[in-house]
Amino acid sequence: MVSKSIEKALNAQIRVEAESAQIYLAMACWAEVKGLEGVANFMFAQSQEERDHMLKLIKFVNERGGHAHISDLKEPNVTFNSFQEMFEKLLEHEIFVSESINELVHISLQEKDYATHNFLQWYVSEQIEEEAMARMILDKINLIGNDKGGLYLFDRDIEQLTVSTAAAPGPV
Repeated sequence: MVSKSIEKALNAQIRVEAESAQIYLAMACWAEVKGLEGVANFMFAQSQEERDHMLKLIKFVNERGGHAHISDLKEPNVTFNSFQEMFEKLLEHEIFVSESINELVHISLQEKDYATHNFLQWYVSEQIEEEAMARMILDKINLIGNDKGGLYLFDRDIEQLTVSTAAAPGPV
């Protein structure tokens, strides 16, 4: 059985994940109208992944005897000055999500809720990957600079982007 304070914290994280999905959906729309089809498809996939993270939390709360709540969401930013700025915002947001997950882990340990703590370890690992991916993308964008050919190749290649981190199982 999940405590009321853990339930409240998990419901707050459900909202964070839902807002993440909306943020990335807005980024996808912006990229698509700018002709960055690869970036758009990448961001559409990221949006779906965030929605899946939200659903996983919802199921966990409900299965533990709590009640998952769906709340209103903040409207995401829908315009960016450049695709580099968009990915900088993505990294900032992933850092925010990591901090939110870390706070949840802290609460679960304070309350000695080891089932929730164990469940959240997947999110901790996922956030390591998300932040590493955002940093890697920004590194590539910095390499490209103002090279239009580099942007074309980046846009084409980003759809196949995968990141291997130290937190991932198996060889790096």
